[in-house]
Amino acid sequence: MAHQIDRPLPGVGAPGSARVAELLSRADAELLAAQFSSEAWEQFSHAHLAAVRAGAAVVAATGRPSGRRGPRSVWEMLDAVAPELARWSAYFAGAASLRSAVDAGRFDAISPARAEQAVCAAEDFVDATRDLLDARADVVDERSARMLTVRAS
Repeated sequence: MAHQIDRPLPGVGAPGSARVAELLSRADAELLAAQFSSEAWEQFSHAHLAAVRAGAAVVAATGRPSGRRGPRSVWEMLDAVAPELARWSAYFAGAASLRSAVDAGRFDAISPARAEQAVCAAEDFVDATRDLLDARADVVDERSARMLTVRAS
């Protein structure tokens, strides 16, 4: 099923926009916090938040999916706007219940091995979102250059 996308205003949701850069910077800060946390639950929580921020950056750059549905998770929106990241969104959506458990004070729900896995996955996901955003920016730049060439001739 094709999803309609509400396109952002020019410059507002573009891959290089301030909002996208802010979200990616926040993802980096969460990764750093995860790497320096001494508790497994803190590592896991920061890693998951890093992934949420990176996913939100892609949604911000691409535009939110339209429709009549109520609020959606970043993972549902990411599936609609960047299906090439579906494996990642499924992974992190599946971990949301663990993060909710940690948020509720169940710190024993996260083992050190699970925390390490989450940190590694978040690092890879943040890299994947940057690669995707860079690739999409390159496509936009190519189209713009072609349009300018056509107009100039």
